[in-house]
Amino acid sequence: MNRNAPSNRTTRRRGIHAACATALALACAVSLPARAGKITPPPVPSNLQVNAGSRPFLLGHAFGTQNYVCAPSASSSTGVAYVLFTPEATLVNDDLAQLTTHYFSPNPNPNDPNTNPAVLADGAIRPTWQHSKDMSKVWGKLHPNGSAVLDTTALAWLLLDVVGSEDGLNGGDILSKTTQIQRLNTTGGLAPSTGCSSPSDLGHQAYVDYTADYYFYTNQ
Repeated sequence: MNRNAPSNRTTRRRGIHAACATALALACAVSLPARAGKITPPPVPSNLQVNAGSRPFLLGHAFGTQNYVCAPSASSSTGVAYVLFTPEATLVNDDLAQLTTHYFSPNPNPNDPNTNPAVLADGAIRPTWQHSKDMSKVWGKLHPNGSAVLDTTALAWLLLDVVGSEDGLNGGDILSKTTQIQRLNTTGGLAPSTGCSSPSDLGHQAYVDYTADYYFYTNQ
């Protein structure tokens, strides 16, 4: 266990509280999706535009952390680099009512198999969103060329294609109709510039506050 682990857990709790406390203090209720007519995505670069015929049906404002671990890296001059192992975020609506949680998990879709022999999982590890009302889930994969850096101090804006979905309790399907997801209006979330500079730092974890807007689209 890395000697920095106890302080990392403290940093993690502090970071999550700092990013989420204000927004989530009132997020004790779960909201239904906002009406599509009230969702107006901002202009995006051409490579982040959704498929023709798609419409936004849900907007979630994310508050949480991007979680990194210092791991071996063949491309780094030091032999190590931070690797994202999961986001940990809650998405709320404009009234601060909780909509979904966001994290990484194995995609159960057999057409999206795990191809990384270092990862012991039944499916490919993908970004995951789970609705807090009916527990329906979707898994996303980065769209080809679906990334754009608009602010060098923040996470890239993304376009993701849904590669797996799962109905929730009693057939709940609020998220199941999702076909694409945009991550826009990001702040923070980049891997730290310190804490992973030599093999002695292997295993060191960093939890970095971030916010973003996630737009969920359907072609139904």
